[in-house]
Order: sequence, then C-alpha cells, then structure tokens
Amino acid sequence: MTDGPPLLEMRGMVKSFPGVQALRGVDLTLRRGEVLALLGENGAGKSTLIKLLGGGLRPEAGVIRIDGRDTPLATPQASRRAGVAVIYQEFNLVPGLTAVENMFLGRESTRGGFLARGVETRRAAGLFARLGVAVDLELPCRRLTTAQQQLVEIAKALACEARIIVMDEPSAALTPHEVGRLFTIIRELRSQGIAIIYISHRLEEVFALADRVTVLRDGRNVGERPIAQITRRQIIEWMVGRELQDEFPRRQVTPGAVRLEVRGLRRGRAVREVSFSVRRGEILALAGLVGAGRTETVRLIFGADAREGGEIRLDGRVLAIHSPREAIAAGIALLTEDRKLQGLVLEHSVRENFGLPNLNWLCRRGFVQAARERAAFAEYTARLRIKVPHSEVRAGRLSGGNQQKVVLAKWLARNCEVLIFDEPTRGIDVGAKHEIYLLMNELAAAGKALIMISSELPEVLGMADRILVLHEGRVTGEIAEARGATQEQIMQLAVA
Repeated sequence: MTDGPPLLEMRGMVKSFPGVQALRGVDLTLRRGEVLALLGENGAGKSTLIKLLGGGLRPEAGVIRIDGRDTPLATPQASRRAGVAVIYQEFNLVPGLTAVENMFLGRESTRGGFLARGVETRRAAGLFARLGVAVDLELPCRRLTTAQQQLVEIAKALACEARIIVMDEPSAALTPHEVGRLFTIIRELRSQGIAIIYISHRLEEVFALADRVTVLRDGRNVGERPIAQITRRQIIEWMVGRELQDEFPRRQVTPGAVRLEVRGLRRGRAVREVSFSVRRGEILALAGLVGAGRTETVRLIFGADAREGGEIRLDGRVLAIHSPREAIAAGIALLTEDRKLQGLVLEHSVRENFGLPNLNWLCRRGFVQAARERAAFAEYTARLRIKVPHSEVRAGRLSGGNQQKVVLAKWLARNCEVLIFDEPTRGIDVGAKHEIYLLMNELAAAGKALIMISSELPEVLGMADRILVLHEGRVTGEIAEARGATQEQIMQLAVA
C-alpha cells in the first residue's frame, strides 16, 4: 500500500428500493495496492454498494471520489472509464465467444475498417502472461473451466486498464488448488498497485488475503479495522449484531441404533467399494478433496446415479433404490451442492418449490390444494425464519441463505429419516450458517441420521460427530471423535 490520498472514496452512500432502505450513509475507502475485504450478511448492502460503484445503480445521496476528484459513475461505461471493473459471481461472458472476443467485446481493435484479431490476440496473450497463467484463446468460453472463465474476467479488467477490481465471491466454485492460484494472482495485482475489493463469506480467505476489513449490517457501516488487529469472532459479531457464544453450536451426542447402512457401493472409478453406517441422532461428515467421490457416493444413495454394485439398508431393511423418487419414498432426502441448478426451480415461486416433493399429501383428486400448500409453507417460513415478502416470489430472487432454507423446508415437510447435506452452507452468510447448524442439531436430536459433505474443514470439525475421509473413490480412514481431531489429520487421510 502507498501513502497519500485514497484511490477510492465513497462517502454517505444512500440507496433505497420500494419498502427497503438498502444503504444508510455508507462510507468506503480503498487505497492503491490494497486488498479490502467487504463483509456482511446477505441483505447487508454489499451488492447495492458495488452496483453503485459499477454504475449499475445511481445513489440517492453521497459522493464517489477517485484520486481525490468527485467522479459520478452514472453508467457502467462511466465506471469502466474511471478504471473500475466488477467481476460478479455470475460471470459476464458470452458463452459462444472466445476469451479474446469477450475481452475486447465493444472495444474491438480495427485496421482499415476490419477487425484486427492479431493485435487483440497478442494483447490478450500478454495480459495472461502478466497473470502468469495460460488460457486457450481459441476455445469458446463455455468450454473453459470455471477457474479459466474467472481468469478471462480478470484479464478483461486489465484490458480496460482497471485500477480498482471488485471480486464478488470469487472462490465459490473453485477447487482448493484453483483458490490458491487465484490468491497468487490477487497478490501479484496488489504488487502492481491495483486495488481489490474482495467479497466473501469464507473468513479463512479474508485472513489469508486481506489488508483491511469493512463490515456492513442493515445498510450501515458497523466496523472497520486492519486485518492484523481483528479476530474472526469480532468480525462475526459485527456481522450478526450480537455476541457470539459459539460459532458451531455444541450438543450432547448419544447416537442410537444404526439407521442407514451402505455396503460396497460402486460406480466406475468414482466410487469404489464404499461402506459406512450412520446412527440415529448422528452427524457423519464425508471429507476429502474435490474429486474424492463424496458427492458421487451420496448421489448413489439417493438414486440420482445408477450404482454398479453395493447394498443400501434403512433401519435394517434392504432398499431397492433406482431413482430419486424411490429414495424420497423410502425417507431419504438430498440437499444438493448446487441449489440453483439442482435444488430449486428458480423461475417458480417459493411455494411451488416447497410443494414439489410433497405433492403426495398436498394433492386431492389430482389437484394441488393451494390453501393447504400456502399454510404449510407459512409454517416452515416462520420455523426457519425464511425472509420472503410473500409465498409467490420467485425462488431466484432470494438470497443464497434464504434459497437454502426453502430447500430445507421442502425436505423437512417430507419428514425424511435420512438427510444428506451436500455443502449446506456454501455461499451463505455466517448468520444463516448458524441457523442451519442449529437446525441440523435439532434434526439429529429428533433421531434423524445426517450425512454432511463440506469443503470447509472448520465446519466439518465443528459440526460432525464422526468423519469418514475419501480419496479417489475409496474410504481411506475414519475419525471416530470429530471434536478432538485436527485439520492436519483429515488432510493426511485425504491425500493418502
């Protein structure tokens, strides 16, 4: 970081929407060569503030200064001209165009009235070399990995000569190796004097990367401090607005009889002779690196993929599961890792999403009893504290945490005996995480058997009673007492 006036100042930012005061005089300061972590729960105002900076929204009050000069950012074009680039969680790329075409879309180089593709390709290659990475410049972006598409977005920002880059949940869909590479690139950009605003719900990333932290809650600044002068606990307390007793709520575990038992599950090289059991009232975590076979294993249990061998028992009874419909009928529920693609129909209302797996008791003579459906959903809305304006709002309009709660509600209404949580808190804020942890404990206390997959090792150690570690489709070890284990123990088994 350098001395002198801030590169960016946002002072007294105010913005409201019908019925919602999104920002209430928010301030933000960013210096050259700084990584600023912008934190807050869903609905705290982070996205609105970034849209003001990116020119997607106009403030009702407040001023934005770049290099000490008032700089109105009325449009995305004005924002880009001012040296601001926003990389949203949903990438702004045209899938059918190549990396080069996306990088210079709307700013194409021409020569004699014709596109100068050679010039653009050489410039793109130079930008990727500056990042220290290689991307196939001729492939359509839809054929690139998520990490490669993110690199295209970063290179596109550099092509615009951005001095301020905003990254919104950049690691959400990346593997640990890809996250490490992203961090290396961010540190390199910082060394070049580029300022980064980093938005993430993963606090371990914040402590690994950020120079300073700014926290919003309910549209207001509630805390700001250099990363070296703050603790994880303090950040969480700022975000949720109350003293934190325990990030991972403790409970007394007295597991009962075995509820779910699987023996010798097989599917190609993805799942190879996997066997384990889960008891009544127990939370079993499946741990391992990306590609270890965790999700593939639970998909076999749920009937989403056909198994080549193995046996599944529930309360001692052998189950013939060949489809999700049969798994649901047997009392098994799966909360998928991608709630947007597999857990919800985003264009349908939250009421309709709630009703989909429950039509057997919500229908009468082939017709959905709408009043009964609304009443049942209202019950779970209150129980899970789902923030929705009404039951007809589209699922796609909810925050990540509230989307996850809708998925939970539909399965709780089924009263399933085995609940599988695949990355249950991915992309949601710490307040919503805590509520999901409490709910998981409540379900276990009621005698349900829970299987949890999580890539966040603190979450695994904090929530699980027992840990099963997989590597390349095989079980490589079991940790019987999760609360006394360490991340190092899990990683040793995960790379075995």
